[in-house]
Amino acid sequence: MSKKAIYQLSARQILFLAIGSAFVAVAAMACLINFGTNFENAWQMRDYANFALAEMAPPQGISEPSVVSDEQNSIEVYKTLSPGVAFITTSARSENFYGEEFERERGNGSGSVIDAQGHILTNYHVVEGASKLNVSFGGDKVYPAKFVGGDIDTDLAVIKIEPPASGLTVISLSDSDKLNVGQKVLAIGNPFGLDRTLTTGVISGLQRPIRSVPVPGAPSGRVIEGAIQTDASINPGNSGGPLLDKYGKMIGINSQILSRSGGSVGVGFAIPVNIAKRVIPQLLQFGEVRRPKLGVDGVSVEKLQEQGLDLPIAKGLLLRAVGSGSPASAAGLRGLSRDSNGQMMLGDIITSIDGQAIGDLDDLYRVLDKKQIGDTVQAQVFRNGKTLTIPVRLNPLPQQSQGRPMRRY
Repeated sequence: MSKKAIYQLSARQILFLAIGSAFVAVAAMACLINFGTNFENAWQMRDYANFALAEMAPPQGISEPSVVSDEQNSIEVYKTLSPGVAFITTSARSENFYGEEFERERGNGSGSVIDAQGHILTNYHVVEGASKLNVSFGGDKVYPAKFVGGDIDTDLAVIKIEPPASGLTVISLSDSDKLNVGQKVLAIGNPFGLDRTLTTGVISGLQRPIRSVPVPGAPSGRVIEGAIQTDASINPGNSGGPLLDKYGKMIGINSQILSRSGGSVGVGFAIPVNIAKRVIPQLLQFGEVRRPKLGVDGVSVEKLQEQGLDLPIAKGLLLRAVGSGSPASAAGLRGLSRDSNGQMMLGDIITSIDGQAIGDLDDLYRVLDKKQIGDTVQAQVFRNGKTLTIPVRLNPLPQQSQGRPMRRY
């Protein structure tokens, strides 16, 4: 009898696969925790009706930086733009011992007014899970806000208030692709609840990969490419606030710190504003970012081999599951399964997409983030001892029309 070409997993290997998968998740979380996230896709810009990002000239009231002192520049930027920095307070529903529901304050963060209609840009982790949102701009006036949309993968969200008759101070957006290490930056936010606090510094580094802050449903987070590193002090409560240049234009959204103690040690990270400019229109239109996805769950072959699992190739993304009705399922990609004898069968291993090597879910995310829904990609997979090239059309996932972010890739 001839041997089957199908690669079967022994009981020992199945155990290693399960343990290895757990280790991958734990390792990702540990990496993120060590990274200091203690607090709070590539879609082309489209013209959506009723919304225009503020990308015009620098705001009135800020002198040309070269003709005033650095101190005067900081004063002018703060005085002009701090009225446009929101103090966001979130509440969540809880039950007491008797089962009675009540609202309790959950936390606070910062945000930036991005248009005259009252839309405010902040971090997703600032407003995630909140049952009630309030916004203030200094003083006693409080504005109730509603959640418009959020994106777990870039840690960005938009909320909205009804603008007062007196109007709002809008923070205009710069171009984060034109930044240089060493240039001056200013951060305005609400650290530890101290509203509209100014800190200054410089850009310490560019193109830093960071992971989005973990939230329920996304415990490990995705990689956010190209983050801005700064030594301007960022602390809990600064999340979601603007990182500004000396002209008073937003270059980033303050999001994370690298700290073992939980306080600022001069290493903070901001999400580049150009990512926000790609994300905001979709949040306003759909309440989410609709990215092309394969609809798979996978694990790095290298990570599994480090845990002792013997696999037929050295690098790739092993598919553990393929979602029903997903593009991957329609193309015939396979996850782990059992044969008629109950033996566990190895799923497909994706080694590249459109010629770009795939070694883990981060690689898959980077490739798909450059595609659009409706595109067809060529997936190279290892299956039953053979290498196949399978075309996959990136149709929307069935659940994507339901308005909540998904965790399949």
